[in-house]
Amino acid sequence: MTDDTSGLGFETRAIHAGQQPDPRTGAVIVPIYQTSTYAQDGVGGTREGDYEYSRTANPTRTALEQQLASLEGARHGLAFASGMAASDAVLRSTVRPGDHLVLGNDAYGGTFRLIDKVLTAWGVTYTVADLADVDAVRAAVRPETKLIWCESPSNPLLGIADLSALAGVAHDNGARLVVDNTFATPYLQTPLALGADIVVHSTTKYLGGHSDVVGGAVLTNEDEVREQLFFLRNAAGAVPGAFDAWLTLRGIKTLAVRMERHCDNAELVAEALAAHPKVAQVYYPGLESHPGHETAAKQMRRFGGMVSFRHADGEQAALDVAAGTELFILAESLGGIESLIEHPGRMTHASAEGSMLEVPADLVRLSVGIEDARDLIEDLRRALG
Repeated sequence: MTDDTSGLGFETRAIHAGQQPDPRTGAVIVPIYQTSTYAQDGVGGTREGDYEYSRTANPTRTALEQQLASLEGARHGLAFASGMAASDAVLRSTVRPGDHLVLGNDAYGGTFRLIDKVLTAWGVTYTVADLADVDAVRAAVRPETKLIWCESPSNPLLGIADLSALAGVAHDNGARLVVDNTFATPYLQTPLALGADIVVHSTTKYLGGHSDVVGGAVLTNEDEVREQLFFLRNAAGAVPGAFDAWLTLRGIKTLAVRMERHCDNAELVAEALAAHPKVAQVYYPGLESHPGHETAAKQMRRFGGMVSFRHADGEQAALDVAAGTELFILAESLGGIESLIEHPGRMTHASAEGSMLEVPADLVRLSVGIEDARDLIEDLRRALG
């Protein structure tokens, strides 16, 4: 097979893009290049691929970056040590003191903390807006706005934004649209094709898929953005090790089949919760009652594996459910093959308490795994009582 996999299907590219058999040994799986340095071909020279020191480049990491770029339809991919490291690099390379950004009112707590506690101390300002309301986003943009930061679906309320419309607002005002595509993955949604300028991922989640690795990634078609990010990553050192890159490569090979099962199960769980008398509201874009359902159906292949719901009896009841399941494991993170449950207000989104991004106290978030859906639904029913 040639190195050009651009015309192949998603599942084929997930297995083959950037992953040709090793030319020296014929190994089918990309090796773990567990090395810190490389023999150079002369003073000041490097091996092909700029391999001189593994903080700068590593062949296993290169294979992952080529795989990710292929799946997102991007010219450039860069892997990072974590999703937050990837987000930090994008922000620091895009905004400067005095600049402004627009942030969704339902953003991941870690992203909010980074912007609210770190970037504001650097002189960056931000405005919170409902990204599902294009007019509200347009009104939030200022002359000094450099980017709109979007999650769709969002974390933890599964909000849906019209990515093409947001890209139009950003570009009309000389700004960039950054989309955190972690919940959707490139299997369900490709934001660059919808007008986004930069895509970020926590590869810890669905891309790795097995709760055994932490990582992040940035994808873009812009050469200038890639050069800025590559320089910053090398200068700051937020790189994944070769084994982390290899684990993520391995996980992505089965992304398509896993996402289909995640979606199948989440749809059934969401429907069961919607019919339960102790559930006041279910957040899942696959439900026709979801306000973003039509937009999600337009820009996503399916609706994902994340489901959130509000308990009709309030915060303590929500806490009891989160602590009362047996198959759903009480834990932060998401996107693994096993099902997880958490209370965002006390766990992943505690940093947003008291802010415009504070989540409902009676909210429970589910990462629906690939177990038997009947077992998962029964587990929730027992916990709900």
